Amino acid sequence: MSSWIDFLISRGATLESGAVAHFGDAAGELSAVGAQTVIADLSHYGLIAFSGDEAKEFLHGQVTNDLRGLRDDTAVFAGYLSAKGRMLANFLVMQHGAELLVMLPASLRESVQKRLSMFILRSKVRARDASGEWVRLGVSGPLAASVLGETLGMALPASRMAMTHRDDAFVLRLGEDRFDAFVRPDAAPALWEKLASRVRPVGAPVWDWLLINAGIPAVLPPTQDHFVPQMANMEVLGGVSFTKGCYPGQEIVARSQYLGKVKRRLFLAHLDAEAHPGDELFAPDPADQSAGMVANAAPAPGGGWDVLAVALAPSVEAGEVHLKSRDGARLAFRPLPYPVA
Repeated sequence: MSSWIDFLISRGATLESGAVAHFGDAAGELSAVGAQTVIADLSHYGLIAFSGDEAKEFLHGQVTNDLRGLRDDTAVFAGYLSAKGRMLANFLVMQHGAELLVMLPASLRESVQKRLSMFILRSKVRARDASGEWVRLGVSGPLAASVLGETLGMALPASRMAMTHRDDAFVLRLGEDRFDAFVRPDAAPALWEKLASRVRPVGAPVWDWLLINAGIPAVLPPTQDHFVPQMANMEVLGGVSFTKGCYPGQEIVARSQYLGKVKRRLFLAHLDAEAHPGDELFAPDPADQSAGMVANAAPAPGGGWDVLAVALAPSVEAGEVHLKSRDGARLAFRPLPYPVA
């Protein structure tokens, strides 16, 4: 993918920690989101491809969702758990042809692939890094559907989590006006040029902000093995099946669901201080004990930071949750774009 990254740099991209930070105007890019249509490189997400006669059966037995009925016209969320029911990763699962593709933060791709590969044993399954086989692009905004469809020359999926394919490209609809597009590397520069002539290129923090405000969390290295799926609203997002067979951590997930033991939930909030995944949260009660953790964080268009926080519901209701200490910046909670029971 180095040639793709070199291409982006030639088009003004500034890289930080392996991701496109901005295209020369980070503040302007943030201000544009919402009102304008934007395009982002998603190289900070990796891909694992699972192939072979038993690929679907194998992956179905490892993750929180039911993959047996997965087809190439629909994607699903899923989690991969420790034996204690805590998420080691959460991701999108997509079918393209005879392969299953798992899209997750690039910072977790290698470790998750290695761990899953340990359980393949004699199954007719192969897992490989497919990050270099597809360029990942995000397009969001009021003109996203029309511009992306016209540029690719293909019909786009009509409903959320639906997909459309052709040999050298496929598209996933994440929301009303938000899409992930996957194209072969040799076709990506020409596609980028066409799209960038009509929509605004933005860095990865803008895309992260969009996902945060859509209430879609991503497990990252600082938050691995901290949240059961329900703490991250994974069941609300359709990422957990409670009727499928066993998988690692399944008993804890079921117990949390049916005995009502989930005391922490995922909330959307704004604060006037810089935040990072893994930052602890505190409240007056319980005194001097953690009341939660920041799951995801990104700079907000109007200043400050927006976060997805896993926190104790009573502390959130009291409006007294603070960053890093009881005297730290106070989180101002906002409604998520979907209902949580």
